[in-house]
Amino acid sequence: MPYRTFNLNEAAIYLHLARTDLETLVQRREIPVETQGKRLVFRKKDIDTWASQRILGLSHKRLTTYHKQTSALTRDRSHQSLIMAALVHPEAIEPALTSKTKSSVLRDMVALADRAGNVSNPRDFLQSLVERERLCSTALSDGIALLHPRSHDPYMVVNSFISIGRAIHPVPFGAPDGNRTDLFFLIGCQDDRLHLHVLARLCMLSKQTKVLLQLREAESANAMVTILRRAEEDMVGQM
Repeated sequence: MPYRTFNLNEAAIYLHLARTDLETLVQRREIPVETQGKRLVFRKKDIDTWASQRILGLSHKRLTTYHKQTSALTRDRSHQSLIMAALVHPEAIEPALTSKTKSSVLRDMVALADRAGNVSNPRDFLQSLVERERLCSTALSDGIALLHPRSHDPYMVVNSFISIGRAIHPVPFGAPDGNRTDLFFLIGCQDDRLHLHVLARLCMLSKQTKVLLQLREAESANAMVTILRRAEEDMVGQM
């Protein structure tokens, strides 16, 4: 699957973009693409990485638009608007993460997901996380990081999931504002489009709700699950 390629129309649909918008990105050389004769060829692995990083850097207005598009698609495919209840569970949350470095955060978060039974190939999953971080940090402002693998091979995860780690001591993680990171969300999805939607939803939750403050004040993993689910319910209810 990661070696799949798309033509222009297929890539536009996959990325939730209008064909004209994608053509503009190609003309500006803002998206990875290859030319084979007169054909434009988009490699799935390359545009997955591009799309993930683009979501993390979208302005609030563009993020809102993109989130509405992915929400509609997810609702059409699964008949569900809410996704946190299916993805977030107490056994995959560590409210007192002891990691002190970026590399130890990645290892400990994979171990957490593995203990919860969500990862089928921890070594490959960790390596893909490392490769993704080498391209560009997944840390955002406000002390959070949305960890995710570079490639989304279904064999690496048992089920789609989100694991959460709250660090006892904030960790230098390469955030754009220069601050340290204390809330880590590890995303593992078997479906590529769900992965992009999860990224968009977590970004929206962090920007439009008080969920980050509430997660930092939560007393337990169960409380963190409840906070995240309620925040999503409130936000989706206002869409």
